[in-house]
Amino acid sequence: MQTFKDFELNRFLFQAIEDLGFERPTPIQTEAYPVIRSGKNVVGISQTGTGKTIAFMLPLLQDLKFSKDPSPRIIILVPTRELVTQIVEEIEKLTAYMSHRVVGVFGGVNINTQSEKLADGASIVVATPGRLYDLALNRVIKLKSVQKLVIDEVDVMLDLGFRYQLTNLFEILPEKRQNLMFSATMTTEIDELIADFFIAPEHISIAVSGTPLDNINQCAYAIPNFYTKVNLLKLLLKKRELFNKTIVFTASKKMADRLYENLLPDFASRLGVIHSNKSQNNRFDTTKAFDEGKIDILIATDVISRGLDFQEVSHVVNVDTPEFPENYMHRIGRTGRAEKEGNSILLFTEKEEELKLAIEVLMDYSIPVLDELEHLVYSNQKTPEERPRLMATKSHHRNSKKVESGGAFHEKKAKNSKVNLGNSRKASKADKFKKPKTKGDKIQNRRRK
Repeated sequence: MQTFKDFELNRFLFQAIEDLGFERPTPIQTEAYPVIRSGKNVVGISQTGTGKTIAFMLPLLQDLKFSKDPSPRIIILVPTRELVTQIVEEIEKLTAYMSHRVVGVFGGVNINTQSEKLADGASIVVATPGRLYDLALNRVIKLKSVQKLVIDEVDVMLDLGFRYQLTNLFEILPEKRQNLMFSATMTTEIDELIADFFIAPEHISIAVSGTPLDNINQCAYAIPNFYTKVNLLKLLLKKRELFNKTIVFTASKKMADRLYENLLPDFASRLGVIHSNKSQNNRFDTTKAFDEGKIDILIATDVISRGLDFQEVSHVVNVDTPEFPENYMHRIGRTGRAEKEGNSILLFTEKEEELKLAIEVLMDYSIPVLDELEHLVYSNQKTPEERPRLMATKSHHRNSKKVESGGAFHEKKAKNSKVNLGNSRKASKADKFKKPKTKGDKIQNRRRK
């Protein structure tokens, strides 16, 4: 079996890999390394949690020479702020013995602060597309020296509506550059993007989209409603020796907050929640606390289902069944990372059975449905979304039909049948004496004289 020694890395990179405790490369790392070093454009398809960041960073850093040019030579585009921070941290670990500087930029924070960081120069910039484009337009960052462009989690980027920013960036980046695109899924929109902007890319596909990771144990519970799901979740989370680091996914920010409020009385010291309405500092602090083990239950929306690499996640619990089957794959990929064993639990209602079936069709795998736990309390309480909608009823006090009025009982007298033409005496007098009413009439009267 191949090891990192077989890559013939320079001593600085190899020392960093040893410090991180990595011995053997993952399949995507093994396949991508020689192809990227050859200078070809690459499209890599690999499931989340398989080491894609190191797969593209090792060959790029191996060939990145020292330069006094302060402009970036490698640009890495990612869809979220959290992913920017994570990749910057990973690159800093890989460049611990090298002189390359990496800077992360993203929206939602003061652009001037990021401009000051870039003023000192950076070999590598990790960015969200919108903020990078703004910095380029403001001439804070110069892209003329960019040699390598990496687009990570491109399917999420397109789902979030970043195609316009991507195409704008392609137009201002140097034409002669190597393009690397990595994703967990392949869609028609990605194919169109590749056809428009990539020249003869080499495809590296390690795992077909929808293939369940073998090291993740999956199961499901059929539950009637949200508040019964809450009761089941409480029973599970009380088994702390098993559920020692759990991510609980919800479909919306409102559902995440609702779940947080219901779990807070029992798990206050263990609990955190993250979604797009939270402030940037709150999101960073919460994810950091979870990653460091200060809290061990994290409620989240799909904002963190992609890319973020949390260590030692024992369980992923889906409180809802995702509308898009691919999102299920990305969610459960938060556990069972780096070839370690993980666990996934899906809670679904009768209305969500079709969504569960779509997931199983995508994976070509039937998720086992377990019997409900003992002591589970079934709740009759329903969320506003679960309550039946009341149809609008007609009022019994008013007749909704309009009554058409009939004709008058008698004919109007002749004097009342006249149409009001305004001041008829003045009009007739003006006509008789040819008194002009407008400038045009004056001209006509002069001609008559």
